[in-house]
Amino acid sequence: MQLNYYAYFSRKLRSTMKNQFFLLLSVGLITNQINAQEMKAVYASNPFLSVYKTPFGVPPFHLIKNEHYQPAIMEGISQQRKEVDIIANNKSLPTFENTIVALENSGELLDKVSTVFYNINSANTNAEIQEIANTVAPKISAHNDNIYLNDKLFLRVKTVWNQKEQLNLTVEQQKLAEKTFKRFVRSGANLSDTDKAKLRNINSELAVLTLKFGQNILAETNNYEYVVTKKDALEGLPEELIIAAAETAKGKGKDGKWVITLSNSSVMPFLQYSSNRALRKEIWEAYQNRCNNGNVFDNNANAIQISNLRLEKANLLGYKTHAQYVLEESMAKSPEKVMEFLNQLWTPALEKSKIEEAEIKQMMVADGIQDAVQPYDWRYYSEKIRKEKYDLEEQELRPYFSLDAVTNGVFMVCDKLYGLQFKQVKEVPTYHNDVTVWEVTEKNGKHLGLLYMDFYPRASKRGGAWMTSYKQQSKEEGKRIAPIISIVCNFSKPTADTPALFTFDEVTTYFHEFGHALHGLLSDVTYKSLSGTNVPRDFVELPSQVMENWATDPEVLKMYAKHYKTGEVIPDALLQKIENSGTYGQGFATVEYLASAFLDMDFHTLTSPLTGSAADFETASMKKIGLIPSIIPRHKANYFSHVFAGGYSAGYYSYIWSGVLDTDAFDQFKKTSLFDPTKANLFRTQILEKGGTEEPMELYKKFRGSEPSIEPLLKKRGLNSPTK
Repeated sequence: MQLNYYAYFSRKLRSTMKNQFFLLLSVGLITNQINAQEMKAVYASNPFLSVYKTPFGVPPFHLIKNEHYQPAIMEGISQQRKEVDIIANNKSLPTFENTIVALENSGELLDKVSTVFYNINSANTNAEIQEIANTVAPKISAHNDNIYLNDKLFLRVKTVWNQKEQLNLTVEQQKLAEKTFKRFVRSGANLSDTDKAKLRNINSELAVLTLKFGQNILAETNNYEYVVTKKDALEGLPEELIIAAAETAKGKGKDGKWVITLSNSSVMPFLQYSSNRALRKEIWEAYQNRCNNGNVFDNNANAIQISNLRLEKANLLGYKTHAQYVLEESMAKSPEKVMEFLNQLWTPALEKSKIEEAEIKQMMVADGIQDAVQPYDWRYYSEKIRKEKYDLEEQELRPYFSLDAVTNGVFMVCDKLYGLQFKQVKEVPTYHNDVTVWEVTEKNGKHLGLLYMDFYPRASKRGGAWMTSYKQQSKEEGKRIAPIISIVCNFSKPTADTPALFTFDEVTTYFHEFGHALHGLLSDVTYKSLSGTNVPRDFVELPSQVMENWATDPEVLKMYAKHYKTGEVIPDALLQKIENSGTYGQGFATVEYLASAFLDMDFHTLTSPLTGSAADFETASMKKIGLIPSIIPRHKANYFSHVFAGGYSAGYYSYIWSGVLDTDAFDQFKKTSLFDPTKANLFRTQILEKGGTEEPMELYKKFRGSEPSIEPLLKKRGLNSPTK
């Protein structure tokens, strides 16, 4: 019956396509500047409005133009509106198939085009794309409200939900029915007409504000560059970083100079190695003051407005705070549970960071600097202390971590754990020349999915690293529809003389994002809204973070860390240095992270609207937890894209919550072997393949046999004995 319904909509789509021009008239896209003939031409050439004729059914990036997005999005909205009307007005009694599954399968075109559009807006944007995003955001928000505030539709969903015990549903079907019903309730289906109107306005405002917040960060980051005209100002930087700065300058038309930007791959190495304290301060101030400069890209007002609108929305829906609303659907369940967990880690982490600060202060005094330790001193002096205490320098490691070596390491781990094979395919269209594409198969050659990988920073790409998808895994009549997954990063670029050589942090980030990719690639469920990473926010980081453990394990490092020039395997002596320094710097790393997690919770546990600036609110928040002045939150309020432009509001704690799960899970492997086939199979079948079809803790216990312990996390970070 599911296939018949799907086929019905396919027939309706073909019929509707005959009248594209008139549909455009109905959504108001025809203007005086665009005549009917031109609009027909746009539709005839729009690649979103026909079946993709590409290898593996990937988006035809080589054919997609900016002008195609908005018409296709509006057509997608129109089609889903018609599909939803058919479901809502169905004269037959509501059933799981004709209501829940029908709704799940609606909006195929809108999903098809918006997936590409928003991925490109993050990874390869431009001013025109950003303007389109600003235009369509409120339209998509209104469309979603029209679905979830549809009384007839909700009545049918509610009827199915109330009858669930008599419907003989599978576990996955029960979860889909539950999530569908809750999505309506949590989207305001039970509100009065007056409150529904208020909610629509809030959602529309939030759609625009969160988009603007992220655009401001990208613009502010791209607008800054520090031009060095004399090489001696770069004293302390390794030669390859100086070369990279020269090539950045050359790319900006500044031959013979050196340029430091605010992309992490540029600014962080500079802060780590530059012996020029005044210049470190200048560049650090530019970095930490992004979107807090009182200019057109300032995010102070945006952060306050977003927080207040989220509070207003939560109150409308019957919740005291936005955090209560969000966490109801998480593993943690409540703000109180999250705060208890964060406080449990804060005290030992802060104690350890103060010990690290004292060591830095001692070395600064030895250098003749009597000032207090400043945030721009941490990375520089931490590197010097690591050299002094452990005879280890970051630069010693990088030659062993070329892009090819680390990629081979990732593939090797996936093969040993799950039997996965990776083959690069070059006939597949991509959205940028930097992007590579890989077919992922089982050992027997069975196709599992496709993986796009995009590694290097550019002005058109937002900062950070993330996993996304162009097609989520699902099933039709029991046949698995393979996913198309992508990971996007901002790693150190190759230079004219050397391949891309990664820092140790970039290595772990690569493995981290690949863990997310596996969650999407190995998914094996029926409904796409339950597949892959469609799980609670504080569970989604388990598959990613557990992979980091293999990245840094000495046994695994010997398998893939090879010198890019000689092919020499990383020496045992260097591995011993890594192990000896394993918990060094974890006070700083944990504190700067936890500070952001507390800041996120403070913004979203408000019970009354905020006034003033986001920067001032942050200052008060950090004072409350006793953050030492020499450390700032990893993400300051004005560029905290995770929570104000992404999906992590009241959820940034998730990384360390999942850290408990991942260290506990890896500890199970360590007790037997790193590639224990039984445990690997359990992790694959009970977690990676299951997506959001069951409760996360139940899935974890099926793998582990019990709930996790926090002790492995404390030990890994050296927080069980912070004085050491």
